Amino acid sequence: MAKHDFQRTTVLVADDHPLYREAVVRAVRARPDFELVGEAGDGREALEAIRADRPDVAVLDVEMPSLRGVDIVEALQRDGLATRVVLLSAHLDSDTVYEAVAGGVAAYLSKSAPGERICDAIAAVARGEVVLPAEVQAGLASEIRLRSEPGRPALSPREQEVLHLIAEGLSAPAVGRELHLSTATVKSHLKTLYEKLGVNDRAAAVAEAMRRGLLE
Repeated sequence: MAKHDFQRTTVLVADDHPLYREAVVRAVRARPDFELVGEAGDGREALEAIRADRPDVAVLDVEMPSLRGVDIVEALQRDGLATRVVLLSAHLDSDTVYEAVAGGVAAYLSKSAPGERICDAIAAVARGEVVLPAEVQAGLASEIRLRSEPGRPALSPREQEVLHLIAEGLSAPAVGRELHLSTATVKSHLKTLYEKLGVNDRAAAVAEAMRRGLLE
């Protein structure tokens, strides 16, 4: 009787924490319907590997050196690549979830999710589905409501934290250390803050926030 081969889902895993990445890799390799085609330890390396290997699914940490997971999703969208992305995050910030979903991410899970759940998400997005667990949906819904409020800049809780810290005079790296975020992520939040407040620099952002009563 002839053998009937099935098409395996090709997967790339990227995370700058070796032990966590190894755990996800083990879970992927344990699935007969998956084929691991690469690993990466930072964002830029991950993007280059995705462009070279064209995996069906890339499993990315939200926070990585050089490029965030969300930045990689945006780059893949610009490049027109078909790779679908599962983002894993230690913090389910509603503004980051909103940014990721708006940018085209296929799944967003907590890094505390077990390997089996991550693999189920990989299989689902490979089939064209979107996976957003209940805890992620709640934050996303809250962010959508916040951004729809008229007359007042829709600052997310994370953006409000960044705003208060820069008002105290902290630099972007110092804000990152305080909030356990990369400097690149803090700068991304600052860029969004400037856009929402209609300003171009930190001093103007603080002044405008004070004028609008956002720093009370």
